Amino acid sequence: MNDKRFQCLLLAFSYSIRMDVMTEHPVLYREMDGGIAVLTLNRPGKRNALNVSASRMLADYVRQTEANSDIRVVILAAEGAAAFCAGADLDDIAAGHGEQIALRETGLGGLIHAQRQKPWIAAVNGAALGGGTELALACDMIVAGPAASFSLPEVRHGMIAGAAGIYRLTRRIAPALAMELLLTGNRLSAQRALALGLINHLVEDEAEDVLQHAQALAQRIAANAPLAVRETLRIARQAFDLSEQQLRTRTDAASRRLAQSEDMLIGIKAFQDRCEPRWTGR
Repeated sequence: MNDKRFQCLLLAFSYSIRMDVMTEHPVLYREMDGGIAVLTLNRPGKRNALNVSASRMLADYVRQTEANSDIRVVILAAEGAAAFCAGADLDDIAAGHGEQIALRETGLGGLIHAQRQKPWIAAVNGAALGGGTELALACDMIVAGPAASFSLPEVRHGMIAGAAGIYRLTRRIAPALAMELLLTGNRLSAQRALALGLINHLVEDEAEDVLQHAQALAQRIAANAPLAVRETLRIARQAFDLSEQQLRTRTDAASRRLAQSEDMLIGIKAFQDRCEPRWTGR
């Protein structure tokens, strides 16, 4: 066998292995130092669309990160630069499996409607289409690259953005602009999304890693007292749902809980001693 043919066979074999890994692991999971978990959608050949397998695996990881007390922040990322996520896999929908992609209680990927106590950051590099935008909106913060875009084009196909996209987009940006995007299905560029306050950080240099920027943001959050972060997050998420008086009542209750915690004593002592606190989460 000549060298050229051997190299071709080796390349084909390597590609086959890579495709097998992608098929077996449509969502990747890893933990970083400092209590950060990274979930990566791993179907770049399908624009990271969620089929039944990927949706169920993502849902499992959502539950695992929520149950793991060592995890303080979760990042949702995607493999490849073309697309963050194209939503639900149309092949599975055409095959009659659409209802299995979205879990009954927690929605698409087990994330959309899941009750979570930890901050989530979406690292968006490429197009977030339909359910992909809804996954990003289910996160508390978004870091995006220059090629990122967001769209909810369901009305073009006789559908609605039923995975919370209609009301979450309207809450995140000016209602009139959200209405335009929802009723036209037009795309929103990363630059425009930054100006509208939809995303937190825009990584403008294409050579820079969006995930690394998301990790840096996660590290800054994870360095803070976990109980205080959790209580703050809970109230902030309810800001559009409750009255001023209800929010005040819940804020007062959270303050009383924190006043009895070890972490508050640790935080005060560290401030007095001018040293870094070592949180216990209690």
